[in-house]
Amino acid sequence: MSPQVFYRKWRPQTLAEVVGQEHVTQTIRNALMNGKIAHAYLFCGSRGTGKTSTGRILAKAVNCLNNGSGEPCNACEMCEAISQGRCLDVMEIDAASNRGIDDIRELRERINFAPNVARFKVYIIDEVHMLTDPASNALLKTLEEPPPHAIFILATTETHKLLATILSRCQRFDFRRLSQGAIVSKLNYVCDQEDIHIDDAAVRLIAKGVSGSLRDAENLLEQLVSCCGNELNVHQVEDILGVTTDSRVKQLVRNIVDKDIAAGIGTINSVARDGLPLKQFNQSVVEYLRNMLVAKPGAEEVLDLAQEDLAEVKELSNRMSMNEIVRATRTFGQASSPFDEYSPLPLELALVECSLPAAEVSPLTPTKSASDKVETENAVTFGLATSSSIPPSAVQDAAIAAPAGDPSQEETEKRTDILRTFHSTPDYEYIKTHWNDFARTLKGVGPGGKLAGLLNSSQPTAIEGETLVLRCNNSFVKNALEKPEYRNPAESKLSQTFGKPNKIRLTVATSLREGYLVKEAQRLGATIRE
Repeated sequence: MSPQVFYRKWRPQTLAEVVGQEHVTQTIRNALMNGKIAHAYLFCGSRGTGKTSTGRILAKAVNCLNNGSGEPCNACEMCEAISQGRCLDVMEIDAASNRGIDDIRELRERINFAPNVARFKVYIIDEVHMLTDPASNALLKTLEEPPPHAIFILATTETHKLLATILSRCQRFDFRRLSQGAIVSKLNYVCDQEDIHIDDAAVRLIAKGVSGSLRDAENLLEQLVSCCGNELNVHQVEDILGVTTDSRVKQLVRNIVDKDIAAGIGTINSVARDGLPLKQFNQSVVEYLRNMLVAKPGAEEVLDLAQEDLAEVKELSNRMSMNEIVRATRTFGQASSPFDEYSPLPLELALVECSLPAAEVSPLTPTKSASDKVETENAVTFGLATSSSIPPSAVQDAAIAAPAGDPSQEETEKRTDILRTFHSTPDYEYIKTHWNDFARTLKGVGPGGKLAGLLNSSQPTAIEGETLVLRCNNSFVKNALEKPEYRNPAESKLSQTFGKPNKIRLTVATSLREGYLVKEAQRLGATIRE
């Protein structure tokens, strides 16, 4: 195996070998064949799309001694010298490290001298947007009146940072992000040449994970070979990229489409039992739902998917309304847990929300008000988490799959009754356990944003009908919570989060034994001496 890294070893040497940029290479080839060479080119596009490689090929083509049909021959002395980087008339300049006006002045002085051996002097300036303003203005002067033997090839990933006057003096070519199919084709070629055995799913996953950059794909392939040898499979790519192609992603989406809560919960917990990070799994689910969102209105041409994958996405999207797809995408996109990334609860609740009629999901997700905006994300997450007290038997009742059309009135009423039961049963132990989490959702609320701190200085002690009894650590806390500007938002959030209780009755610790610090000391093992 060559000591050269893959992206250098397999860099294209002719315009025909440049992957995925036919709109650029064909235009340049025609210009070369017709002898209509511009004095300045601007190659724009994201990293790893072939800008610098195309610049080198153009430099060879204009100086090729055989001058063959718009392509360099790569056999003559000039082509070999340029390919090996030893031609003094072809210079590559990194504008990120040579960005000052002195560097451009030196370039202007040298450019007036005739080429040493080549027909043209070619200057390839990479990341040209990194030049300082004085340097850019100095370059502009050279671009306005270049000597006839000079050609400039400017490459950039951030065209908007260039002076408009520089843009107007160049022929501009926009390099596109490479499609997954184009990257797969090139990687398969490299693997054949390097005697690397890799399965199709692994190649597709590499192509999917590099965001259209062929250089990144070739680097990743070489990293895999260095780590795992010449026999590669999709699981090794998953480990390197930190992603999953688990078939259960598609299975969960099918459960969502079928509104099959019981099967969906089984799928989620199967992933959790295998120890896969559920956040990562959820990202794959959201991406799949997004593909359905795009395919539903017939815009599937923007999806870079294999034909069999696209057919499956369209089939599933046709079985859901646009509103259902939007709701599912948004719900799973917001599903997260601040407590445990391996907890299946957020995904289970998202599944339930997507499977129930829209009118029934309001108890599961607290609505946002102006007072919630400081802690909106925590409030939503905690509001979802309160459903962890749902009895398993009730979940099984709610898991009745909905028919393809709208649910019957009887089914709608049954599910509504179930949800109402979940949120109307007082559960003192649950509220007590999650009291600090509840208080956190009110951070920044009330005069001075003190409501969360006041609630943290209180402890639930009992539930009396629809009233939660709170014992305050001292009379100051009690007096403050008695004020409407604190009590009203606290009771509103209490009702919104737990259903019932929805009122608060305040008491105060009447003895030292009931104080907060004493309770904490006792919790840590201290005892009170009589």
